[in-house]
Order: sequence, then structure tokens, then C-alpha cells
Amino acid sequence: MKSRRTLLIRTGLGSAGAAAVPVLPQEQASDPVAAVEPEPVRPSVPVIPPPPARPPAVPGPSHPETPSTTGTAPAFQPLFTDAPGLNWAGSGDSRSSAWAAQPPVPRLPVAPPPVAVSSAESAESVELPLTARDIELIRASLSVVEPVADRATAHFYALLFLRHPEVRSLFPAAMDVQRDRLFRTLLAAARGAEDPAALRARMGALGRGHRRYGTLTGHYAPVGECLVQALARYAGSRWGDDTELAWRRAYRLISTIMIEAAEEDARTSPPWWQGEVVRHERRTRDVAVLTVRPDQAYSFRAGQYCSLETPWWPQVWRHYSFASAPRPDGLLTFHVKAVQAGWVSNALVHRAAPGDVLRLGPAAGAMTVDHAAGTDLLCLGGGTGIAPIRALVEEAAEHGGPGRSVEVFYGARHAAELYELDALRGLAGRLPWLTVRPVLSGTGPAEGALTGELPEVVGRFGSWSGREAVLSGPPAMVRRGVGVLLRMGLPAERIRHDLVGERASG
Repeated sequence: MKSRRTLLIRTGLGSAGAAAVPVLPQEQASDPVAAVEPEPVRPSVPVIPPPPARPPAVPGPSHPETPSTTGTAPAFQPLFTDAPGLNWAGSGDSRSSAWAAQPPVPRLPVAPPPVAVSSAESAESVELPLTARDIELIRASLSVVEPVADRATAHFYALLFLRHPEVRSLFPAAMDVQRDRLFRTLLAAARGAEDPAALRARMGALGRGHRRYGTLTGHYAPVGECLVQALARYAGSRWGDDTELAWRRAYRLISTIMIEAAEEDARTSPPWWQGEVVRHERRTRDVAVLTVRPDQAYSFRAGQYCSLETPWWPQVWRHYSFASAPRPDGLLTFHVKAVQAGWVSNALVHRAAPGDVLRLGPAAGAMTVDHAAGTDLLCLGGGTGIAPIRALVEEAAEHGGPGRSVEVFYGARHAAELYELDALRGLAGRLPWLTVRPVLSGTGPAEGALTGELPEVVGRFGSWSGREAVLSGPPAMVRRGVGVLLRMGLPAERIRHDLVGERASG
């Protein structure tokens, strides 16, 4: 008989992967060995009250930038008091008043195999990797569906929500972005299906990362059936018994990988953390710096990011980089720019205040640096993309800087948008190995600033051979920057960024 802990992992909300077919994952990086240096330089951090002895007794910030509009902060209580390491979704988790107003997600029983197998298909054949013929049939059907992808995905969700209304609460209210992600994921899976190891790595990361949606193992079966029916409707003459069998095998393989990865991850990590905003500072009209205290230990590396959900837009998650290295007090810092039609970003910049409670997904991203190697760094940060660059500088200071140099190019359109420049220059004044170069592409010169587009300015400085480059900012800037560095002879394996699958923003 399985232990109670195993049964909770198998059936509890958050026990398995993604809402429907998930988005593309990020690669995880290994932790480097820290270099040792006596008396490391510690960057200055905001003054925040110490963490409480017992959550949820979280005191208000000593220097709030914006008055709280939410009243008393909600209490943090785990759903299962005998399993405090697990943070399950569902009724009783005290998310916030907004979250609590939603009806709890019904608990579905553990399902048999995610997709029913036809009589012509043996269990053994389902477990084997996809054959070359399977991949050929899947890609051929996708080539027909792709021109009408919007209609095919809309039909899939219509089938799913009409036949299984209990899963609707797992999705955001607006489905436009979710529909796009579905087809991109199908294309990526089809194109990479011939590499089982890579497929397992990608789908496993998806299963772990999407536990935050509260999906059950039992949800995978209806999702698979509705997906197959939607594809059959729009694949036209490319659809037949062999094609359907290939898709069922593919979905069975993908869902099994995701379920196993999610359940393994649930043994050691919650699907999400609750974090109270303890400081909210407006740097410009559209940029805010948020300091958040998670309700339990949160592990991450400088250069990584996490997904955030606000109580005002349930099930809408957006990615934000950590703007500081891990701190002894456990606080997390994020730089957020309100973008046009950005639901989460506008809520975080213009509505969030100290005392509000957010939800945080696990840390992700491969834009980390092995400081033990002591390699010289070249950092390009555009706009709020300076956040992970600032975190990497802090981490480099913690591990010691002698023998290496760090060049930071900080770009923006106007001088007023260089909101982190004074802080970076303050660090450069104390860290002799750090150089900070502001770059402006628009009007309004700043003292000592270079002019031009950030990637081209970096290219004018000559060779950067021997360095490791880190790029963060608007996708167009990052792509141009990568191209410039490659043309200058910097190997691709020395260039780090996080544009895998175009991280969700807004």
C-alpha cells in the first residue's frame, strides 16, 4: 500500500504538470563552486524589517513607498499541517481575498492512462519511443493544421470546456495567449520528437514548472481526447487511423513524462510560493521595484527568473528576473515595467502595494555564471533587463572579484530611463573590477553616456574574445546583440540569454 505522502503527491492539486499542453521550458544550470576571498564587498540593499519568527506574523515595511490599500495581510497557512514542505493549491490555502473568492477546483480521481488506447495498439508499443513513421505522420498533419491553427486550437478549447467544465478554472479568463502557446508547443514537440532525451528534458521541465496551475493527473485524459478530435477535424486528408495512432502515442509519451516529473518534483518542492510585498518603489512613471518576502525558503541563482501571479488576474503568470543575488534575509527583488496591455505588469506597477500577496513559481533560467572559473564578463542590459545584470554583479562581489573584470553596458532610449545607473555607479566606485557604461539610443544625453543602439555600441569596442557574455532586455535587442557578438568571434557557448520560447511578458 502506498504511503499517505505518495497518495497526496498522486492525487492532490498541483501534483501534475501543465494546464492542457504547456509552454516551452527553460534549461536549468548547475551551481558553481564559489571562489573564496576574505572580506567580500557586499552591495548595499534596502532596509527591510527582519523576517518574523513565525509566519504569518509579517510586519509592515518600515519605509513603505505606497500606502497599502488591502488592509491586513492574509495569513499564510499550509493546507496540510503534517506536510509543511508541500504547498498545495485549492480551497484552504489562504491565497488572498481575491483568490479565495473563486470556487475551489474540483478534485478529479486519478485517471487510467492519459489517452485511451485503441484495440489495435498494445501497451508495449505505447511505451516505446516514437518511430520515424510516427514523426512523419505527425509533421504532415501539422503542416495542414498550421494555416488554420487559430480555428483548430479554438475548437480544441471549446470541446474541452464544454465536455469538462471542471477544468475551466485552471486557465486564465482570456485565452488568446494560451491558444498561441498550444500550437507553438505542438510544433516544438513534433520537430524535436526524434531526440527522446531532449524531449524528456523539455517535457519534464514543463511538468514541473506547470504544477502551479493545479492540474491533476486525471486532467490529462480529457485534454488528450479533445486534442486528438480537434486535430482530426482540421487535418483533412492527412488524417487517418495511422496518424491518429501516432498522435496518441506522442501524447501518451509526453503526458507520462510530465506526470512523472511533476510527481517527483512534488516530493521536495511546492508548486508555488506565496510572497508578501514589503516594499514598492516607483523609479519612473512605468517602472517599479518590488521587494517580496516568500512564505518559506526560496532557492534561486543570480541571473535566473521566476513567474509571478497577482490576485487581480488569477492564472495569468508572467516572468520576471531576480534583481538581486540571494540575500541572508531571504527577500526577493524584481524590476517591473508596465507595458501596453500588460495585465500583470500594470497591476504590479500601478496597483500593488506593501501588504499585497503574490504567488511565485520556482526559479528557472540558464543565465547563470560560474564564478569559480573567474572568467571576465561582458553584460548587456536594456531597460529593466538590467535587473539580472545587477544580480550577477552582486553575486560576483560575494564570490570575490580580483583577477577578473566585469563590463556592464546599460542601455535605454532616454536618460530618465536609466533608473539603476546611480546604484551601478556606486557599486563600480567600490568594486575596482567593475566598469559601467551607459548607452542612449534616443535624445536626452546623460553624463558620460555613449550614443547609439546598444548592440552596435558594444561592437565598436573591438574584440571581446575570452569573455563570457550575458544579455538581458527586449528580445530584439538581445537577438541583435547575439548576432554582433557572434560576428566578432565570440563562441555561441559563451553567450547566455533567456529567450527560449520567448518568455511571457506583460
